[in-house]
Amino acid sequence: MSVLIRFAPSALTAAQYDESVSKLESAGKFPPDGLDYHVCFGTDGSLRVSEIWDSRQQLEAFGEQLMPVLAEVGIDPGEPEILEIHNIVKR
Repeated sequence: MSVLIRFAPSALTAAQYDESVSKLESAGKFPPDGLDYHVCFGTDGSLRVSEIWDSRQQLEAFGEQLMPVLAEVGIDPGEPEILEIHNIVKR
């Protein structure tokens, strides 16, 4: 079953976000298997991230690779909200 994860880290800057994505891409870890949709939004200094995953297992597997990168660039993701998806509509 697909899941939605929402991150609301404290004080996430565009520079931190961009650096974390760059590191993951350089390592060939982004975008990961199972990630259907990723969006970063908000204003610099208080950015948020939401993602849709094919399964919780794929999300958790990527989390093991993601967390060290976030720590390296100084991002504290906080406690994410994970919700099962009832329906997805795409254009």
